[in-house]
Amino acid sequence: MLAKKLALLTLNEALATGGDYAELYVEDTAREAIKVETGHVESISKARTRGAGLRILKGLRSVYGYTADLSKRGLLSLARKLALAYEGERLFEVKSFTRKKAPSVCPIKDPVIDIPAETRIQFLRAMDEEMRKDARIVRARSEIYGEKKAIEIFAAEGEEGFLMKNEESHARVTAVATASEDGKIETASNSPGIHGGWSYLLKKIDGVAIARNARDVAIALLSAKECPSGRFPVIIANGWGGVIFHEACGHSLEATATAKGLSVFSNSIGKVIASPLVTAYDDGTIRNAWGSNNADSEGNETRKNQLIKDGVCTGFLVDKFNGRRLHMEPNGCSRRESYCYEPTSRMSNTYIAPGKDRPEDIIKDTELGLYVANFGGGSVDTTTGEFNFAASEAYIVRHGKIAEMVKGCILIGSGKEVLMNIDRVGNDLDLGCGYCGSVSGSVPVTVGQPTIRVKEITVGGRGGRLE
Repeated sequence: MLAKKLALLTLNEALATGGDYAELYVEDTAREAIKVETGHVESISKARTRGAGLRILKGLRSVYGYTADLSKRGLLSLARKLALAYEGERLFEVKSFTRKKAPSVCPIKDPVIDIPAETRIQFLRAMDEEMRKDARIVRARSEIYGEKKAIEIFAAEGEEGFLMKNEESHARVTAVATASEDGKIETASNSPGIHGGWSYLLKKIDGVAIARNARDVAIALLSAKECPSGRFPVIIANGWGGVIFHEACGHSLEATATAKGLSVFSNSIGKVIASPLVTAYDDGTIRNAWGSNNADSEGNETRKNQLIKDGVCTGFLVDKFNGRRLHMEPNGCSRRESYCYEPTSRMSNTYIAPGKDRPEDIIKDTELGLYVANFGGGSVDTTTGEFNFAASEAYIVRHGKIAEMVKGCILIGSGKEVLMNIDRVGNDLDLGCGYCGSVSGSVPVTVGQPTIRVKEITVGGRGGRLE
């Protein structure tokens, strides 16, 4: 996309005032979304963006800017403006780039946006028809989103720089069903995704099955009672249930927070922060997973990073800049939404490792509590680890069996509390996908866990006491 000669000129202009590292991130992205709503093709939307982001580091200072003008004039103008942030003499001149290659973690043969629109529409119509098989479904929405991105990263902290090229192609399928009966209205959704092409999507995602799930949950919610409140055992299902670990603990292990002492886990490496049953990883190398990548946004190979081992904190997610504060090397987890954002440490595929319990035994051994099958939205304060999460699908557990469905369930607590109170870990690890928003924008992430039980947690609801 960008000539090496122009990249050299840009980096050297950026380093003229004493920067010790410069990085030019060039991106060309195409996006397309098709939406079918209640039997009709509602929209086909397309977008294309191109641009570059430039970062200059000097010790523990960083300056960043971006432009959609990839001409020589545009890039050199950006470099000169950013260089004004520093005062000093040039430390080195970049003379050449060495090509870096990353393993093909996410091979892509047939990007979804290159598949004929009519083929994708047929896929969505089958989902739409499945949701509308029940007359109580008053609105059905099925959508497929595809994105294709070409990336070049030119970086240097000495005379010999490097060039890393990468290609990304994410795809996500969404089913949303709204049910209505006797004046009640409830909505449920399902939205899996991959980092791969169309043929891989067809192998991994059953559109009709996710549509059926959204329909059935929405209908079940029509008769669900309000969730009780209090402190009692909560079983959290595998897969998307891992979002509670992602939010309540994962963010607090990112160097973005730990490097400045702004995390509840800032000084926790080598210390016990969880039950001995808990081991957790962030793994950006899972083949074609939604949160995976061949390389991160700084041009480093992605890795499988252990965060917790048998309850003990073993590491953080570290980007180049915050690694300087922590005196740690970056470990392949620096990410950004686009060239408009400066990269920083972010999660990719974060999960609690499987344990030894069978999920059915965890349920059987719970006399009275709550079973959370799925989550909606939530929030967390990384400085304290305090969180609240809304359960979009939950059930009462009575005498070791999953009983009636409840709605309006909120889990309230802190990451430390939840991690220490996990007393059962299943053997049924599964993953779920979503987007994570932070200082470097919104990025695709996968969360995961086996079925776990938290022996006691605060539950908010309007259904009175659990009896």
